[in-house]
Amino acid sequence: MLLENKTAIIYGGGGTIGGTMARAFAAEGARVFIAGRTPASLDTVAEQIREAGGLAETARVDALDEDAVNNYVDSVAATAGSVDISVNSVSMEGLFRPMIEMPVGEFAASLEKMARTYTLTTQAAARHMIKQGSGVILHFGGSDATNHAPGLGNVQVGFDMIEAMRRQWACELGPHSVRVLSIKTGGIPESFPDIPEMAQMKQQMVDNTLLKRAATLADVGHVATFLASDRAAALTSTQVNITAGALVD
Repeated sequence: MLLENKTAIIYGGGGTIGGTMARAFAAEGARVFIAGRTPASLDTVAEQIREAGGLAETARVDALDEDAVNNYVDSVAATAGSVDISVNSVSMEGLFRPMIEMPVGEFAASLEKMARTYTLTTQAAARHMIKQGSGVILHFGGSDATNHAPGLGNVQVGFDMIEAMRRQWACELGPHSVRVLSIKTGGIPESFPDIPEMAQMKQQMVDNTLLKRAATLADVGHVATFLASDRAAALTSTQVNITAGALVD
């Protein structure tokens, strides 16, 4: 049980990626607090965890609301006694279009939302982790210095911003034994709608890898659990590449 007696908060816990991490953490013994804006999705994940014998609690939280985030994390700390893991997997508002055609206001607003939610959730967790002298903050993003794909709009720019924030947080929180990490996947075919229109894109994700298999949701769960555990105690300020060779560091 890699995460026995650990407390994990997952924002966007009702989504595909967040739900995967929540189930994986719970399976390894963590008490999972999943937050989001859609109660039905959160309840579905929580019920799956409980049916498997895990511990899960849900809360409707707007990860862009400073008071809501701070109050929520404080309540989790008071209930569980600690905040050991904080994950932000809130969905990005993807604007896939050439930069020259991008409405400036729409582009700036999308990045502001990302900067706001990652700053709020990290600050709220960090305050408790500093006091307890331990903790793991895990982001889902990934920078690609070799990017040569046009039309990604705000997506890669947003991921690069998340990585820059990860580096800054890591050097500030490191002296308090708080680790800050991110996962880079290069796209997970399972997370896309299972419709004919997506078939070509899914196949391209596989074809672009060296291993000729794309990262799966199971891969995300396994890797995230390891990173959040004490077995990864020497890892911080890095992105973990599980792109199967699609993006080469």
